[in-house]
Amino acid sequence: MSKTFSINAGSSSLKFQLYNMPEETVIAKGLVERIGLDNGVFSIEYGDDQEFEITTDIPDHGVAVGLLFDYLKEFNIIDDLNEIDGVGHRVVAGGEIFKDSTVVTEKVIEQVDELGEFAPLHNYAEAVVMREFAERVPGATMVAVFDTSFHTTMPAENYLYSLPYEYYEDYAARKYGAHGTSHNYVSRRAAEIVGKPIEELKIITCHLGNGASITAVDGGKSVDTSMGFTPLAGVTMGTRTGDIDASLIPYLMEKTGVTDVKEMINIFNKKSGLLGLSGVSSDMRDIEAEADAGNERAQLTLDIFVNRVQKYIGQYAAVMNGVDIIVFTAGIGENSGRQRKAILDGVSWFGIELDEERNDTRKEAIITTDDSKVMAINIPTNEEVEIAREVERLK
Repeated sequence: MSKTFSINAGSSSLKFQLYNMPEETVIAKGLVERIGLDNGVFSIEYGDDQEFEITTDIPDHGVAVGLLFDYLKEFNIIDDLNEIDGVGHRVVAGGEIFKDSTVVTEKVIEQVDELGEFAPLHNYAEAVVMREFAERVPGATMVAVFDTSFHTTMPAENYLYSLPYEYYEDYAARKYGAHGTSHNYVSRRAAEIVGKPIEELKIITCHLGNGASITAVDGGKSVDTSMGFTPLAGVTMGTRTGDIDASLIPYLMEKTGVTDVKEMINIFNKKSGLLGLSGVSSDMRDIEAEADAGNERAQLTLDIFVNRVQKYIGQYAAVMNGVDIIVFTAGIGENSGRQRKAILDGVSWFGIELDEERNDTRKEAIITTDDSKVMAINIPTNEEVEIAREVERLK
């Protein structure tokens, strides 16, 4: 029995799960938050529902990894570092270099760092964490699992922008997408649930969380996805605009007096979306509560969110010339039956018939009627186990 880590490093966070493989049983899981900020938090769950949390200074990702290993030993979760023979790292941007998960070498870490310009909030931190793990468990097989690799099966007509072609050739300007690990997991799980080979299915996966993306999965392969060159494009998200006209950038800079384009992009990334529209929150639950209390702007925000998701579902049914299954996952998708209903009610012409009772769930479930022509399924995502499986595959 081997122990394998699934690691998800963000700009100020480090999420982890430790598995016994290949059984896929979770030994421990936790989160390091507010790295580089005041009042950092380390939390872990392990054993028989045991929990531990501490608030302390965590100045960088190296210290975060050090805390993780310290507490693994202190709580006797591991006796010897040699027990850990696999580490999988989620990496947001693989560019055109990485078409698949890959075993980590120093060169790979350097390339991940270089690709930071495509995902500056994530890739740089991920490269640091890879080096930290390589130093502490040098005998373990480390694997980089890329969010973008699932989308490398997109045909050129779907990933190229209508720009001078040399911009793609010289600068790799194209659609890359994101959330690929999640889209891959839930689409394959959907095929298992219905008992059909994924190669025979047309599936639209809706990863709806603070970050949100929709993907057309035809025969098990991503053929189009809503996020673009960066995770800013696509549907309305918690704090991100989703799709906009690029001409708005110079127009708004002139009107607002913003002189640095990076500042404007930061506004599009962190002050827009549900937060910017509602003026209430980036959290769907808060906006729903305000809408129920009569806040018209909050209701308009909900309507816009649903509208944008519906448009992509319709678009991807056209891209694949049909759809068999629509999957909902991630924070909003998994937990808000209200939003699932609102989205599906607007695409009922597909032959979708929602079962209200089945839809009242946060668990894995088919939420349409037995005679619905298109099936909808709620599937909690599990990116961590998918990462651990990739480590097993490449050992």
